[in-house]
Amino acid sequence: MKALLSHPTGNANVRAIANELARTRKLQGFYTTIASFQGTKTDTASRLPGLGDLKRRSFDPALRAHTHTHPWFELARIFAGKTRMRSLTAHESGFFSIDKVYQEMDRYVARQLPGLIKTDLDVVYAYEDGALETFSQARKLGITCVYELPIAFWKTGRRLLEEEAIRLPEWSGTLAGGISDSGQKLERKSMELELADVVVTPGSFVADSLNGMITGKKLIVSPFGSPPCHFLNQKSTRPGRALRVLFAGTLSQRKGLADLLQAIKILNTNKIELVIMGSLVLDLSFYRKQHPGFTYEPTRPHADVLRLMRTCDVLCLPSIVEGRALVIQEAMTQGLPVIITANTGGKDLIIEGKTGFEVPIRCPEAIADRLHWFLDHRNRLEEMGEHAQRHAASYSWTVYAHNIITGIEETLANKS
Repeated sequence: MKALLSHPTGNANVRAIANELARTRKLQGFYTTIASFQGTKTDTASRLPGLGDLKRRSFDPALRAHTHTHPWFELARIFAGKTRMRSLTAHESGFFSIDKVYQEMDRYVARQLPGLIKTDLDVVYAYEDGALETFSQARKLGITCVYELPIAFWKTGRRLLEEEAIRLPEWSGTLAGGISDSGQKLERKSMELELADVVVTPGSFVADSLNGMITGKKLIVSPFGSPPCHFLNQKSTRPGRALRVLFAGTLSQRKGLADLLQAIKILNTNKIELVIMGSLVLDLSFYRKQHPGFTYEPTRPHADVLRLMRTCDVLCLPSIVEGRALVIQEAMTQGLPVIITANTGGKDLIIEGKTGFEVPIRCPEAIADRLHWFLDHRNRLEEMGEHAQRHAASYSWTVYAHNIITGIEETLANKS
């Protein structure tokens, strides 16, 4: 098997697949916008003032010989963002919007495919919003198309978020990115799914959202890996200390923040300190009006996120729509039991009463009940944190990638 992997930015799951394909000598090429390797000009530039974001585009040295970049639209998007030229990066309409970056990368990869047939290329692996042109060209050339869907399919996601906009209209402004996609963009997503031979999802929630739309296609469900855990859980249970409850993610009702704030109101106690970390969708004053008594923490580098997690006791993420919220596993590796919904994509992470609790979506009362349980069982925090660490550690990026590659190879074998 020889696979071409394409993704404009390269997050943790993309890197896991790319690294495993390279390690097993099955990677024909990795196509992205910007890639930094030690000693390159991009690496040097990342140390300059204002260009620190480029460090996030640093990849494993093993990928260097396989990496092809197409940076211009992404560089323009970054520059427009830093200079606050918002019209250029506006959702879908901006000339350098993230949508345009994905589409330009997709077209670039599609143009390369005819020249790669002689390299024994037999698989293209691409992601939602960046696969249509690649898959269309690959189909003509007889190349197998693998589609990774990292979040619930748009029909399920849109239905749930439109229901939220009706249920909590004051929070509808936090849902804009999930309910404002044009018909053209949604049709593009459907066409990508239709063209795929293999569909990869990170959990049962995303797989279930496809609801019979992948008949005749290979479905691979492979949970994300957890970050390494080097922290020994030792939670303080000193009398009088407030229970520090962490919410981590974009401050949106897509992630159930309104329900968590309502749960805190229901409890009406000074024995809980709510810590909210993430990027604002609306002005901070909006969230303060919903509930003033929380500690806000802005986004920060990953190591600092983990450091903040270690100062907290419980993670609560009552999401309405996710793919698989990696922040759950990150929190668990830092010794936090969790309160989550099945719609976070992390249902398998819950061993009820040991690693945390599952609550229904749209149910502040259930969240309040579980938080009250933790208040009454402070002596269980250390034990549950240790269970959470051990369970999270059982999920590895190597296994995630191995399961996917094995599933693709089975598909190829069945086709031959």
